Amino acid sequence: MNVGILYSRIRVEEKLLVQAFEARGIPFDMIDVRKRSFDLQARDSWRRYDVVLERCVSHSRAQAALDILNSWDIPTVNTAHVAQICGDKLKTSLALMAANVPTPRVQVAFTPESALAAMEETGYPAVLKPAVGSWGRLLAKVNDREAAEAILEHKATLGSYHHSIFYVQEYIEKPDRDLRTFVVGDEAICGITRTSEHWITNTARGGSAENCPITPELHELSLAAAEAVGGGVVAVDLLETPQGELLVNEVNYTMEFRNSITPTGVDIPARIVDYVLQVGEGAPAQEREEWQYEPLS
Repeated sequence: MNVGILYSRIRVEEKLLVQAFEARGIPFDMIDVRKRSFDLQARDSWRRYDVVLERCVSHSRAQAALDILNSWDIPTVNTAHVAQICGDKLKTSLALMAANVPTPRVQVAFTPESALAAMEETGYPAVLKPAVGSWGRLLAKVNDREAAEAILEHKATLGSYHHSIFYVQEYIEKPDRDLRTFVVGDEAICGITRTSEHWITNTARGGSAENCPITPELHELSLAAAEAVGGGVVAVDLLETPQGELLVNEVNYTMEFRNSITPTGVDIPARIVDYVLQVGEGAPAQEREEWQYEPLS
């Protein structure tokens, strides 16, 4: 088994994954996508890898790399399809709804005027998100029409891709926490609650993590959400309504997990490595024997 690990920055998560591969004695190459190019006529140079684990910070770089590798039939974790769905909140919402996974109401608009009308219909407070983004960046809780008009004016003035599509989500009056579960293959291996006085509870934004037991309901919903986006290794973010209903908010395909190992007591990187090896072993043996194991230039 030979593994490639795509990355653009080595975080704590990547260090933990490296340690997990080393503990098993699995050969792997660290591949910095900032320093490598992909020769589209040289697919055989990548055939040395039984599987490639994608851990890029940049969604656009990850998506491009996975598109190329999957077009060459090289197994990856996760796949280009999963990256495409999870990397775009609109595509995620559509996938969840198509699979009948409960999720907050969303309206999508393409002009400030129609976005304002959408928020008026949704009701205040409303949540305005960029279609593409992570770590809770560029999210806005819009409390009234005056705030909506000001934020929409700013977005129209900024004018970038992140501000040209208006993703309007209903605000869920959740407790001072949300839930995150970690799905590896066909199992929700653990979960955390993320608590914060701020309405954005991401641990990257200062939220604190505590263990969240995986109940049968939570397990079933997490697997349904993961399957809706294509499966693999994902983190599922859920919200609790005042009535106690669970709604899937987002699904993340290159998730961070450093703050979730201690509270859950689950060796998340080891479980990810187990799954990566399982995917690599799934490649046809005859095809693997025919691969040219030449050093990458």
